[in-house]
Amino acid sequence: MSLKICVAQLNYCVGDMQGNAQKIIAAARQAYEAGARLVLTPELAICGYAAEDLFLRPAFIQACDDAVDRVARELAGLKGLHVVVGSPTGGQNGLRTRSVQVQQRHNAAHVLCEGRRLHTYAKRELPNYQVFDERRYFTPGHEACVFRVGEGDEAVAVGLLICEDAWFEQPALSARAAGAEVLAVINASPFHAGKLRERELTMASRALATGMPLVFAHLVGGQDEVVFEGASFAVQASGKLAGRALSFEEQLFALELRREGPGALRVQADTAPERSLEADLWDALVLGVRDYLGKNGFPGALLGLSGGIDSALVLAIAVDALGPEKVRAVMMPSPYTADISLVDARDMAARLGVRYDEYSIVPEFEAFLATLSGEFKGRPLDATEENIQARIRGVILMALSNKFGAIVLTTGNKSEMATGYCTLYGDMAGGFAVIKDLLKTTVFKLARWRNENDPYGRGAQPIPERIITRPPSAELRPEQTDQDSLPPYEVLDAILERHMENDESSEDIVAAGFDRQVVEQVTRLIKINEYKRRQAPVGIRVSHRSFGKDWRYPITSKFRA
Repeated sequence: MSLKICVAQLNYCVGDMQGNAQKIIAAARQAYEAGARLVLTPELAICGYAAEDLFLRPAFIQACDDAVDRVARELAGLKGLHVVVGSPTGGQNGLRTRSVQVQQRHNAAHVLCEGRRLHTYAKRELPNYQVFDERRYFTPGHEACVFRVGEGDEAVAVGLLICEDAWFEQPALSARAAGAEVLAVINASPFHAGKLRERELTMASRALATGMPLVFAHLVGGQDEVVFEGASFAVQASGKLAGRALSFEEQLFALELRREGPGALRVQADTAPERSLEADLWDALVLGVRDYLGKNGFPGALLGLSGGIDSALVLAIAVDALGPEKVRAVMMPSPYTADISLVDARDMAARLGVRYDEYSIVPEFEAFLATLSGEFKGRPLDATEENIQARIRGVILMALSNKFGAIVLTTGNKSEMATGYCTLYGDMAGGFAVIKDLLKTTVFKLARWRNENDPYGRGAQPIPERIITRPPSAELRPEQTDQDSLPPYEVLDAILERHMENDESSEDIVAAGFDRQVVEQVTRLIKINEYKRRQAPVGIRVSHRSFGKDWRYPITSKFRA
């Protein structure tokens, strides 16, 4: 006996219920022709993850319900095919309703077969941490869901779980008690560095504890600030990895479940190789850019290319994501721009084949200074004049964006966003912050990695070596470097990781060997620059805690620790 299973690891779009339904229908038909009799779609596949407050609109839930009906109807003729479709559902006890008065909503999965909904399962464990906010929208379910695929004694009892359910013991144990022989877990679990390994270890422990193999069906694609990397997988009842799908790519991931004795099921599948951290980060950033622009209809991207490491990295990511024909780089030299910055910016633009323009901001800068000369008379130059230069550049980039429709990609990193080393309405002006969750030390690592690898065939060594090796500088005053204002990046980033990402107190960080004065400087900068971050564009999350949905701190606060 064997059961062929297909995971429809596809890139679904939030709110495109009919488009998502069509993807599921096409995938199910293709899988059926290949012999599959069970197709698993990811969590909330019919509406995309996560739809946020759209879940509160009865018309949205109704549109999801109609799309599920369409999937069932169009696959009705495929005898014996079971399709699990993730979809929100509303109404008392999680049943669908035509009423506009939705009393309850569930994060649910429907088991469809031959035109009917055999079962509707409501997710039991609702996450409410990091980027998750499911208790705002959904009511937890309480019942197990087990369904049989196949005929007679050859049928396999499948226990259905949704994402967070599998991170707790009881839902899986309930499925086993209800007669399940294998666990099918549908998921929408956002990427962050190291998350895949964590998932595989947790699912292995769940399989081992229940004595059942487990299939983990995952989503792929970018949605605003989060990215889903796919990498669906299966583990044996022993907890050993049985197979893994590709990362950051759509795939109809095929598995085969074989019965090798009474009560003994074994999974067979291909296994995609493990990947490096840098490869995962790069693909996450590329996919995040491609989907943000593609799903929102932007015709292309433009950015300010300074000759520095951050804008260089963003340009390389953008070209890998979109191709050189859809990316434009603009160099805007000021009175303090070094000649080598111009040389390096021109070199990099030529290497990647993007449109490149230079617009001096010296006339505009001088005009601003002339206008404000009376106000500023007798006062020394300071950050005010630096910020004017950054804001002139922001105005130029946004004007080009308005005129031609391309979105401005900002180039600030996490170290800068944390400490406020950025200018409101200047270098923060734009529509999408590509590297806002990359610490500066990681920026350097990824630049070196990309120069050694060419994952999208855009050309090797796109970043001139001098951009990587020269001291970082905003070039807004003579002989300026970042380290004039900030601690060395290896120190700064270590403190940020401890304090911002892992919630360690200042005293704990000092006790770990860091200089008290430096720790107090960094933590103070984090706190006083919250107002800037609230006005920053959305950007791609690649760590377990980013400045976005993970970080909800008050602007006005006297707490210091």
